Order: sequence, then C-alpha cells, then structure tokens
Amino acid sequence: MKKQNSSRGIKRYWFLPNLFQARSIFFLMIIFLLGVTFSIYADPVDVREAIVKVYTVNNSPDYYNPWSMRGPQGVSGSGCIIEHNLILTNAHVVSDHTFLQVRKYGDTERYQAQVIAVSHLTDLALLKVEDPTFFAGEPALSFGELPETQQEVLVYGFPMGGDMLSITKGIISRIEHQPYVHSSSSFLAGQIDAAINPGNSGGPVLVDGKIVGVVMQGISSSQNIGYMVPVPVIRHFFDDLQDGNYDGYPSLGVSLQDMENPGLRKYYQMEEGQSGVLINQIIPGSPADGNLQTGDILLSIGDYSIGNDGTIEFRTNERTQLTYVIQQKQIGENIRMEILREGKKISLDLNLFRSLKKDQLVPMEEYETLPSYYIYGGLILCPLTKNLLDIWGAQWYQSAPKELIYPLLNSNIPEREGQQVVVLLKALAAKVNQGYQNVNSWVVDKVNGEKIWNLRELIEKVENSLDPYIVLEDKWGQQIVVDRVEAENTEQEILQTYRIPFDRSEDLRK
Repeated sequence: MKKQNSSRGIKRYWFLPNLFQARSIFFLMIIFLLGVTFSIYADPVDVREAIVKVYTVNNSPDYYNPWSMRGPQGVSGSGCIIEHNLILTNAHVVSDHTFLQVRKYGDTERYQAQVIAVSHLTDLALLKVEDPTFFAGEPALSFGELPETQQEVLVYGFPMGGDMLSITKGIISRIEHQPYVHSSSSFLAGQIDAAINPGNSGGPVLVDGKIVGVVMQGISSSQNIGYMVPVPVIRHFFDDLQDGNYDGYPSLGVSLQDMENPGLRKYYQMEEGQSGVLINQIIPGSPADGNLQTGDILLSIGDYSIGNDGTIEFRTNERTQLTYVIQQKQIGENIRMEILREGKKISLDLNLFRSLKKDQLVPMEEYETLPSYYIYGGLILCPLTKNLLDIWGAQWYQSAPKELIYPLLNSNIPEREGQQVVVLLKALAAKVNQGYQNVNSWVVDKVNGEKIWNLRELIEKVENSLDPYIVLEDKWGQQIVVDRVEAENTEQEILQTYRIPFDRSEDLRK
C-alpha cells in the first residue's frame, strides 16, 4: 500500500505500486478501428465471471542512483473483461512492470498478459492475453453512462484481506475534478462511499451490470471515501486510441486566476453580470501563445460560461473545473472561446495542437522511462522531476529542499520551450571534487558565466569548453569549480570505482 499527498498537501491517498507498459500497435489498430462499444443495452451476464485479478512484478528506477533500478517487487490489483478480448485496469497496477499475469474469478490458473495501451495521466490501462482459452465462454462487460449523484453502485475486485472476489455496495457521493495521485493531474472523478482497499484498484464500478467507472484511489485518513475514473474519461482514452496510438490530453497553455473580488473585476472592465477568469501567464509555444494575452478575461469556453471561481456547470447544479471542457477534446481539435480584452468581447477558435506534458517546467510522474543523468568530475547532474522529489518520501513537499519545491509551487511554467531545472544531485567522492562532497540538491544556473536552460546545454558547454576550469554557478552566485583536465583524466577511474557503466543516461548518448 502506498500513501501520497495530493498537490494541495492536505489529503492522503493510497494506490497500488507502479508497473510497466508493453506495446502492440498492430493489435491496437485492429481493435480500435473496430471500436469499443459504449452500449447502454446488453444481455444480462454474470458480472463476476468478467472480473480478473492482476498479478504484477515491477522494477522502478532509482532516481538517487539514476543508473540503477530499485529491484523487483510483486503486487496485485483488479480488472475486468471488456469487448474484443481486452482487460481494463488501472495504469498504476501495471506501470514499470517486468512480468504480468491475470487470473479469472473462480479459476486457479494464472495466464501471462501484456499491456497494449496505457494512459498514465488518467490511470487507465488495457491488457491482452495471448492464450485464446482465457476468454472462452467468458462474458464481456459493456459501458453505461455517467451516473447521477446518490445513485447506487457496486464495486468488484480483489482487495487485501482475502483471495476471493469482493463485492461492496455504495453510492456516488459527488462528481467533480480531483487530483489523480498516479499523475498529479486533475481530471473528472467520481467519489464513492463503497468500502474499497488496496487491491481493489482497477476493478469496475457498476450500475445495472454496466461499467460506469474504474476504482483508482482512496483517502487513507477517512472512512469509505474512494474515487473512480468515470466513464467519460474512459471514453476519451478509447477515442484517443482509434489511430493505434495514445497521444494524451491537450493543453490550452495558460495560467488562470479566479476573479471573485469585485474590485478585480472592475479593474478589468467587466460589466455587471459578467463572469470569468483572468489569464495571467502564457506558456511559450502553446496554443495560447500568439492568440491570447496576459490580462485577457476568459468568459466562456466551448458551450460553457465560466464562473468567477473558474468552474463551469457541466450538469444541472453540478460544477467542476473549466479544464473539463478542454479535457473532452483530443489533441489537434479546435476549441471555441470568448474573451474580454480591454473591455471588448472577442471570439476565438484555437487549435489544441500541444500535449499537456510539454507545458511543465518540472515533469510530473513518469513511468516506463529511465532517468536522465550526466556525471562530470564525479558530480551527478540531472533534471528536476517529480520522480526525483519522491526520493524524499511521501512527505516530499515538507522534507525536500525548498529550492527544489519552489518551481512546483510557482505554477510550474517554463520561461521558454525545452527548459529544465538542472540539479547537482550529489558527488561521488574523488580527489577532483574534494570539498564538494557534502554539496547536494544544488540548482545549476550558469556554466562558465553563461546561462543554461537544460541538461543538454550544460553538457554542450562543459564538453566544448577549452577553459582550464569548469565553473558551475547557482542563481545566488555560489560556485563549484572543477579542474577540466583532471576531470577528464579521472573520468573512467571514477566510473569503474563506483561500478557505473556510462557517464550519462541512454537518452543523452543518442
């Protein structure tokens, strides 16, 4: 069981550990060109026969020693059989996996499985089993519609406390945006009060025998507060896969501020009865760049008016974040909006050509990806990521160095495309770095007096320099000076001493 705090640092969530992604593009093309049916009518089936237990072995990277892995560990989760001989589960049940098996309800045999598609942003994954006998005679669950609040639901899965199938009953308490722990991103989520526990993750939430959501996380400090990935988010996942590739979610590329203060609204020439949110930052290279301006008021988006608190009414008397409208779109689609600029209304159509992941200075959780690193003079340098912050544990926002946390608290928006926060993680003790061996988590701003914007730029400046010394400098002017010739002459010796195969990660060797 894993605990982690939400982005607000208030709630504590649990979810199963992370496992690995496999790809089968040809298989996806066949399946999703046929289409996964979201049918509201289907013949009655014994739901229990469609529930499976997922057994995984994962192996995640060690971000404190970025050339190493943490070692394999085994966990389990739940899933369900859907059309076209597919199994739907959570991404966090299968991310970073090295071996994967599934077992049907009432059966004793485990079958080897593969991941064919995964959305880490929305914590969803699809599995396939090569052995055709696995699906023989088994029913496939169909999909229903987004349930109403107070509607009764059943949760199926294999939680801790036993090995047999568990079925719990509850109601939909509310539907609104919540942070998904697996990606630290906010999406539409359904809160349910049915008893769920570690191991339930990936199991279906059903109404009248049809899937309305997938269990993903719960709040450990509360009683019976759990969350599901609702069917509109699942539908977006399948629609995205129609071409055989998963692209993710689009980004508008702005930072927004609520306008609940009357003085703020008057200052920006808003009329009585108008509502909206203030655009206070534009992300370089985003769809908003060159189309929207700081100081614009976003009044409406799609068919929805925006409240001064940044919400829209997605169903009668039910409100959620305005990003709901953007998250209904696929990358490459257009979105209509109305803005107020210097007191004048303007209508715009923007193409959402850019992925949400590209608009973050500090990348959030990453999976199936090895960390980037570069070693020079025994100094280990790497980009700042949420995965790196996790080495400080579940309470990283309290225990990690404040300099590393600051970019996340300060909207996490880059000044330019491709920008990274480059961190001197630690030093591998050697003569060349004597006196720097207690330096750690130190943010590098300049190399030999020149500003660097990412790790590749740092490497380029270091390796193209003919100066006798390499000077690393932080934004306060503190310096680390390395003898260039000595660093080059002792490079292989340091790597051999610490049994490190390469001085840089594979992505930087290409």
